[in-house]
Amino acid sequence: MKRGFRLRLARQKDSTKIYRRRRSSWRLLLGAFFIPLGVGFTGMSLVLVGLRLMPLPAGSAVNPTEIDSEDGTRIAEWTTIGEETQNVPLSRIPPALIQATIAVEDTNFYRDHAIDFKSTARAMVVNLRHGQVVQGGSTITQQLAKNLYLSQDRTMSRKIREALFAMQLELHKSKNWILNRYLNVVYYGHGAYGVQAAARLYFNKPVEDLDVAECAMLAGLPKGPSIYSPLDHMDRAKERQLVVLHRMVQVGYLTPEQAKAAAAEPLHIADYHSPTVQAPYFTQVAIDEAKRNGQLSTEELEAGEVRVRTTLDPLLQQAAERAIQTTLPKHSDLQAALVALDPKTGAIRALVGGRNYQTSPFNRALAARQPGSTFKAIVYSAALEHGWTPANQVDSKLTTFLYGPGGASSYTVHDYGDMYAGRPLTLREAIARSDNVYAVHTNLAVGPDNVIDMARRMGISDPLKPYPSLALGVFPVSPVEMATAFATLANGGYRVTPHAVEEIDKPEGRIRTDAPMERVLSPEIAFQMSDLMRSVIEPNGTGYAFHQYLHGPAAAKTGTTDTDAWMVGYTPNLVVAVWVGYDSNKKLSVPETHLASPIWSKFMGTAQAHLPYKWYTPPSDLKRVVLDPISGEVATPLCRAKEVDYFQPGTEPTQPCELHSAPTPTPKNAPSHNPFNWLRRWF
Repeated sequence: MKRGFRLRLARQKDSTKIYRRRRSSWRLLLGAFFIPLGVGFTGMSLVLVGLRLMPLPAGSAVNPTEIDSEDGTRIAEWTTIGEETQNVPLSRIPPALIQATIAVEDTNFYRDHAIDFKSTARAMVVNLRHGQVVQGGSTITQQLAKNLYLSQDRTMSRKIREALFAMQLELHKSKNWILNRYLNVVYYGHGAYGVQAAARLYFNKPVEDLDVAECAMLAGLPKGPSIYSPLDHMDRAKERQLVVLHRMVQVGYLTPEQAKAAAAEPLHIADYHSPTVQAPYFTQVAIDEAKRNGQLSTEELEAGEVRVRTTLDPLLQQAAERAIQTTLPKHSDLQAALVALDPKTGAIRALVGGRNYQTSPFNRALAARQPGSTFKAIVYSAALEHGWTPANQVDSKLTTFLYGPGGASSYTVHDYGDMYAGRPLTLREAIARSDNVYAVHTNLAVGPDNVIDMARRMGISDPLKPYPSLALGVFPVSPVEMATAFATLANGGYRVTPHAVEEIDKPEGRIRTDAPMERVLSPEIAFQMSDLMRSVIEPNGTGYAFHQYLHGPAAAKTGTTDTDAWMVGYTPNLVVAVWVGYDSNKKLSVPETHLASPIWSKFMGTAQAHLPYKWYTPPSDLKRVVLDPISGEVATPLCRAKEVDYFQPGTEPTQPCELHSAPTPTPKNAPSHNPFNWLRRWF
């Protein structure tokens, strides 16, 4: 009995333990559920109260993309908030655009509170799987918060801040205010922020005039402005429009018939015009360079947070545009290009690619055209390197050259207008007169392959062939490359890399332009060419007619073909290349062939005043010799014409001019050859 009692008692104790254990388990479960819930509810309440009490940030924290000149002058800007004058009230925005935006971006916009937890959870799973933010799941309110207050980087911390700002927006502002603000700041591509700017950009009309088809097109762009741009990818834009129309039918904004009619409507997309108003040709070059060097996409540049400091000198840019505008005849299709760069660094200080960027954005500063006689500067640089001297003479007359194996080929050279000197010319005279016979003779004597090698070393990359006509600039070269080649002479023999960007500031850091220099020519030859080409803008030179615009010495070379007019030249501070011609390769009239020189001279005169300089000092080992250009020998006091040239040691002439030597005095006892002397002796 006692044993049985003890057994029952033990069983009761065991059951009590089990009951207590079960009760404690339930307590643990309830505690595990309700305690965090209570804490979470309290914490969330505190967060919401804090967000409600805190004022909204004063403005956008996102900086616009800025394109600046070297002195900080703003050239172009893309902003993420648009101009205030572009903002339009919700009442002026077509209902179809509002409905299309809600249908494709945030169907539950008016029902949700800042965050769509279902979409956010799905996006978080995908992001955690990839270890980075690859999917958004953002509501319209979150997208507005990102555009107003945050950068465009895709990180977890940014997504958290985006959610907090979205909640704060909905605690402070109404749904209509949020939607209106969103439609006025969202990015639609090509620098257009807000529906008004987008309507003007893509359809050239105010937003209130958009129809259903156009509204569906615009509403599909924010997801991928560069992917679905109708300017660049009309097929993708059309596919995206159909997606938007389908969503509008699903939500109930359109009937299937209405959507079908909108999809069938032809869209008339307006021509795109760059937002750049200052130095547009240069700015486009800078933007393209920034994309390459900074590894930036168009969308990243236009979306903000980038600053590009360029090499542009605003004063020189204005002078370049003015020189072209005041020289080219009005109401003409004649075009011009100008490139000015710093020979010491390769920095482009001014660039004009045509008369009007809006009507013709084609950049002629980068287009290859026949350089004509400006190419002779390269020919003569190669000649000086291969033993040629300024005293070398070539007879200026109509000449037929034989070349090739055994002289099987012939090439007849004509001077411009078939006007020849009719006598031997020195190198200085040949450069001043731009004599073609001298250039072809030199090219063949030195070897066309050596001339091409010199061109490559000086920065010419366009195709060249070893023909006699190579010396006359028949193979096309761009103004930028001609300026680069002449910079080698201007800086004492270094090849530079032309560039338009100094540095790029990105959210990830700063990138500075690396512009390497390489010596490709001796300083002696560079000086010799600079000194010889001064003759072009001196009396009897092909560029002398417009020397009145200049304020000091300069080296230059003119060039003319049937379709192209050139002048390329420099001072120690600046190299300038000017081209004039027709896009259609139409032949130039005689007056038109002389228009490159005044453009160059007007611009260079301004540059000389803006960038003072000291002319080159000859290297100490060069020999200065005064020549008689008629004989090519050392001038005597009796020589009427004289020129000063510089020679490499051991190549200078030493023979006095035989044509103008003083008569040898006759000795007193020397026999006379006078026929009447015999009469004197007789008497």
